[in-house]
Amino acid sequence: MKNLTRIAVLTSLTAVATMVVNIPLPHVKGYINVGDGVILFTGLLLGPAAGAVAGGAGSVLADLILGYPHWAAWTLVIKGLEGLLAGLLAERAPLAVTVGAGTMAAGYFIAGTIMYGSIGPALAQLPFDLTQGAVGGLAALALLKVLRNYLQR
Repeated sequence: MKNLTRIAVLTSLTAVATMVVNIPLPHVKGYINVGDGVILFTGLLLGPAAGAVAGGAGSVLADLILGYPHWAAWTLVIKGLEGLLAGLLAERAPLAVTVGAGTMAAGYFIAGTIMYGSIGPALAQLPFDLTQGAVGGLAALALLKVLRNYLQR
């Protein structure tokens, strides 16, 4: 029951972190945000299933509330996979955040190319997604270092 509560809180926190700091990218009708830090942290702390739920559900909720429903299906898969991979590789935290965040950036690159039928908009978005992933990864590692012992009680 304790883990279920933690997953629910971290899923909600993913949505909130995604919505509070979001910078629109008009060329792809999307946005960059800081929710990846929570997704990666959740995977590292609670494992692959929790990371997938927090990443997929929390991020989709943010997409829908912020008015980006055209990204929701992509987000469910991409952010869910980001959290899942972080959880699977959690024993090697730096690798876990690199793979998780890299998968997120690659996923949105592929999705953008498919959605817009051209590589141009997706290529323009890629540096923003890579930066978003790097910032999220650093935040997740810092949070993990500070909170791991406290939260595993």
